[in-house]
Amino acid sequence: MTAPHTDAAAPTRMTGIGRVLVVVYAVMALAATGRSFVQIVQDFAAAPLAYTLSAAAAVVYVLATVALVKSDSRRWYLVAWVAICFELAGVLIVGTLSLTHPELFLHDATVWSGYGFGYFWVPLVLPFVGLWWLRSGGGRERAEEVDAAAAASDQAGLGAVRTEGSSSW
Repeated sequence: MTAPHTDAAAPTRMTGIGRVLVVVYAVMALAATGRSFVQIVQDFAAAPLAYTLSAAAAVVYVLATVALVKSDSRRWYLVAWVAICFELAGVLIVGTLSLTHPELFLHDATVWSGYGFGYFWVPLVLPFVGLWWLRSGGGRERAEEVDAAAAASDQAGLGAVRTEGSSSW
């Protein structure tokens, strides 16, 4: 029996806090998507600002989930940074507005209202953890390894190493 061929540039599987982070982002993506879908379908006219912000949060969580999974690519690593920074700004701005101007959210809250009170403040904590993980090397080191392997194979005349579509998950 022969051993399966393993490519030196193949991505490693995400472990530890990275995997937990992706799972929490995926759960938040599902929760925010479900919430915004129900809110918009049932009675969008009642609170269009709140429901649109919930939909925006859903898009951000989906994008951040995908970007974190694919963060071994330099492009997706940058997308993860942008998505999580946008998420943090959204949580802080909407959270503050929901407390200082409650009339904006009188009919219904958003995912980020009260800094994520309805979700046990996970929306407030999550971007800080995500940014810490990205800053501490989550995904970035693997992206640099893949880029170095691609450069080495190009110099050796072997062609580019396929990095598009690779995943650390």
